[in-house]
Amino acid sequence: MPCPHCTIVGHKITFSLDRERIDLIKNHFTQHNFPMDIEEDQLTTHEQGARELVDFLLAMDLATDVTFKINSYDWLPLSDFKDYQDASWVDELLFEPFIQMHFQPIIKSNGEIFAYEMLSRFVDRQGKKIFPDVMFPAAKTRGRTFALDRICRINAVRQVKRLLPNQKAFINFIPTAIYLPEFCLKTTTDLAHALDIDSSRFVFEVVETEQVKDTAHLQSILKYYQDNGFQYALDDVGSGYNTLNFLKELKPPYIKLDLTFVRDVNRDLDKQRIAKEILKMRDQFDAMALAEGVETIEEFNWLKQAGFDLFQGYLFGKPESEPLTTPSIDLTSL
Repeated sequence: MPCPHCTIVGHKITFSLDRERIDLIKNHFTQHNFPMDIEEDQLTTHEQGARELVDFLLAMDLATDVTFKINSYDWLPLSDFKDYQDASWVDELLFEPFIQMHFQPIIKSNGEIFAYEMLSRFVDRQGKKIFPDVMFPAAKTRGRTFALDRICRINAVRQVKRLLPNQKAFINFIPTAIYLPEFCLKTTTDLAHALDIDSSRFVFEVVETEQVKDTAHLQSILKYYQDNGFQYALDDVGSGYNTLNFLKELKPPYIKLDLTFVRDVNRDLDKQRIAKEILKMRDQFDAMALAEGVETIEEFNWLKQAGFDLFQGYLFGKPESEPLTTPSIDLTSL
């Protein structure tokens, strides 16, 4: 049975309202043959029925204190239902033909391309670009974060064949989009094995697009990846929830210093202190430290001298639709 959080399926929408209003709605639904499931003060229906219900409540001035939820997501005020409807365009784009993979190099201090970060970009049916800062919020509003995260991961795994044989692929995932790793991640890991690509070439990267509150759950996800031979990385370390204590608890093989601490690190003592803390952590559990968002040669030189292992940023290359054909970047031209 497919997981409703990972696959693209019709939504079940549940409304919480008093019994008097449910009785009014029930008669209307029966006449129009809309599906409904009533349990105490909750009525569940499909999307067309939900639209009818909301229109009725608003027209009859009965919308006070009504909340709704999509599948098993959080309860929302009825005022958010319009945003949910307006984001319906995202549903038809949650298929691989509308996802284009971009590749950003991750290099060693000598310019050798160690890996690429696999970055999903999106287009609509007319081929017009949809940027991630539009696509992901719309998917979240629509209740499609799970489906979007899954299809991006699968697409990224398929593209690894385009890299040189010794290069790794950093693939982002949203940990809150995964309920049971052995269920939600099986398609991803099975595909990687089916493509006959060494598991160690995959680095699944925790991103901070969703705040992790359940550390134990995240650890179960990372253990699943590890048990299947894959590696993992923590993104945006130093900012938000990814505190140094969180880092100690998870002991990732790769640690990415957030770009906000990379910017002007060569002349900012506070940022230098955080960068050095990351290096101390790296040494404690034999990880690799990656500085992301490097834009100037001065930042690169400071980070390299400090001891960072890997580097990523516009200084070395922007995300492109094709990986480079050369195994290294000429640092003398920077």
